[in-house]
Amino acid sequence: MASMIPIAGSAYTYAYASIGELAAWIIGWDLILEYLVGAATVSVGWSSYMIAFLRDAFSWDLPAKWTRTPIIWKGGTLTTSGCYFNAPAFFISVLVSSTIYFGIHMTARINNLLVAFKVLVLLIVIFSMVPFVKPENYHPYIPEETGGVSGMLAGASTVFFAYIGFDSISTTAQEAKEPQVNLPVGIMATIVIATTLYVGISVVCVGVLNYSYLGGDSPVVDAVRVTGMHWLVILTELGALAATTSVILVLLIAQPRVFYAMANDGLIPRVFAKVHPKYKTPYISTLISGVICSICGGLLPIDVLSDISSVGTIFAYFVVNIGVIILRYTRKTVPRRFKVPG
Repeated sequence: MASMIPIAGSAYTYAYASIGELAAWIIGWDLILEYLVGAATVSVGWSSYMIAFLRDAFSWDLPAKWTRTPIIWKGGTLTTSGCYFNAPAFFISVLVSSTIYFGIHMTARINNLLVAFKVLVLLIVIFSMVPFVKPENYHPYIPEETGGVSGMLAGASTVFFAYIGFDSISTTAQEAKEPQVNLPVGIMATIVIATTLYVGISVVCVGVLNYSYLGGDSPVVDAVRVTGMHWLVILTELGALAATTSVILVLLIAQPRVFYAMANDGLIPRVFAKVHPKYKTPYISTLISGVICSICGGLLPIDVLSDISSVGTIFAYFVVNIGVIILRYTRKTVPRRFKVPG
């Protein structure tokens, strides 16, 4: 789809081209759940890693009142925690939004550095933890006390959130060089690399620390801590900060471009399509996205945010797949520059 319709907007644009305006309008707002709420979710995770890093590296303990959300999910209901605001989550969202405001080229360079660093850290962590793996931690493979197969499927729906970044690549179609070729290659390479790294880190973490102890806000750090290698704990936290920062960056790049596409089609006010005369970015959309993300990250708990984002993501992918089938029959003559090898 990205090679066939190389226009900003991602799933929104594809829904518009294949199903129609109403479906596009619905999916456009649904993408807010994927990109904006997704960025807010990751910002809360970033906050947890920053707190852990400052504690482990410098023995600084930030006040809990200003590092936790005032709203929490407990016993199946939302309740108050007694805290004021998650300031680190708010801070990183503002910082990333400000960076994106100044142009896609600078943002891309920063993101490339972050990605290279986090991949290097993940590889070091994976190979360093292998000697500490305990085979008994893999049994039973599907624990009955967590719901068995149904529990595994419920977990998969949450883990689905980990893959929301790859489709955001298509939102930059208008700013990419040779998007008909580079976007599909970038998307597929991202999926392969991300899956390999996720599987690798998950296998060693569960092998080192039983899954029942990996339910915290920073599970990888919890697993690394068991090895007793303090330097690896610090490195892991730095890698986690780089990883979460790059994810927030990608998601907050994507959301303004969805607003931009919707505004160009007249489905939301035209102000969202305004492009900065110097930086060539949809700056109004970027500012609004940053404000909403910052507030959500500062107020809402990570489990609620991740579930909302996963729902939005699943629905967006469903609509895109339906669109692919429809276009196969309704627009047979439209050139398709990219074909899956094989």
